[in-house]
Amino acid sequence: MGITARGIGLLVAAVLLLGAGFRFGYPELTLLGAAAGTALVVAVVAAARRPRLLVSRRADPDRVARGEPAAMTLTVRNAGRVPAASMLATDRCGDRVVPVPVLRLRPGADTTVSYPVPTSRRGVVPVGPLRVVRRDPLGLMVLARSYGDVVPVWVHPRVHPLRAVPTGAGRSLDGRVDAVPHGSITFDSLREYVVGDELRRVHWRTSARVGELMVRENVDTSLPRIVVLLDNRALAHPDRVGGLAESFESACEAAASVVTAAVREDLPVVLLFVAAEDTSAGSIGTGPGRTATGGGEADGTGRDGAAPGGGNGWGGSAAGGGAGGDGSGTGPSGPLDRLAAVTLTGEGTLEAAVARLRRDRLGDTLVVLTGPGASDDLGHVGALRGAYPSVVVGIFGAAEPTPPGAAGLVVVDAADGAAFAAEWDGVRRW
Repeated sequence: MGITARGIGLLVAAVLLLGAGFRFGYPELTLLGAAAGTALVVAVVAAARRPRLLVSRRADPDRVARGEPAAMTLTVRNAGRVPAASMLATDRCGDRVVPVPVLRLRPGADTTVSYPVPTSRRGVVPVGPLRVVRRDPLGLMVLARSYGDVVPVWVHPRVHPLRAVPTGAGRSLDGRVDAVPHGSITFDSLREYVVGDELRRVHWRTSARVGELMVRENVDTSLPRIVVLLDNRALAHPDRVGGLAESFESACEAAASVVTAAVREDLPVVLLFVAAEDTSAGSIGTGPGRTATGGGEADGTGRDGAAPGGGNGWGGSAAGGGAGGDGSGTGPSGPLDRLAAVTLTGEGTLEAAVARLRRDRLGDTLVVLTGPGASDDLGHVGALRGAYPSVVVGIFGAAEPTPPGAAGLVVVDAADGAAFAAEWDGVRRW
């Protein structure tokens, strides 16, 4: 609660009038001072009365590609028994402030406002809360309160169509598999039994030894496992245009295109970042659902989005049934959500990321997407050719083309995500 300039003037006048009235014995001045003080007390009580407002909002849609239209519909209802008078309301949408007409909202009535959500930049746009400023009838006091939750709108990178995803050699615990029958199943690991598992997959010998039911996990070695590594270090993307690193935006678009193409072809894919992502970017309000409330949903992997190696500092997620993630929750629900929330950071090194990739061996097809600042670090990526049969590097925004055969890798120099997608058909045959 704050006091306006008019209120400050009346407060000073009340003090002076009361002081002069008592000091010089003028009851008229004392009466005027008391009236001014009473007006201030009434103003505090009037402004402090909290109106009963119910706020709901709906994003249509709540997940869009960069540049596509999105709108937010806000409904404010007066659930009280008295009119909501002397109020000004504004809703925050990213960096903008949107006025909401609630000045004379009758009891039981509501008002609805629809406005566009800015989608010119990739990211998570926080919308809300509603800020209601209430004044007393004389304009002496002012009080601001917030109503409703913050609902994010996820602006995904643009997805460019790819004709196919590169195929690599399958892997099993017995080593590299160059040719296997389609649909073959190979033992991968053991895990604890959960309700719903088929009893024929229980490994009874291990279960008897450990004292609890253990279930076999199998993998299809005929399917290539694709790993997409996005370089989100600020060092790798040094050029800025209007505060935006276009090379990083292009790399995000390329990552989104590869992940979406892999999901479309039902291929296992894992999205990783060189530096650990800030998971708090999506933890605002009640979540990214189309309404302010809703339940969580996994991204189709059956593992709540956890990829192999996810506990080793990657913060990675796998995608199997859908790249976008339509469920609501307090954080990203799919690879495209994570690509919307990821930002450049000064932490992490490509050498450390390569060491983790060599240790974990998450797949057989590795796609590294980086910027011009990482050209000198390609030697570290070249060391992964033994662990990953297929390795391709995409460099975005480089002033000069990378020399052919750099570090023994297939390197694609692209101006943006669309150019990378155009060259992908030739890349996928390596």
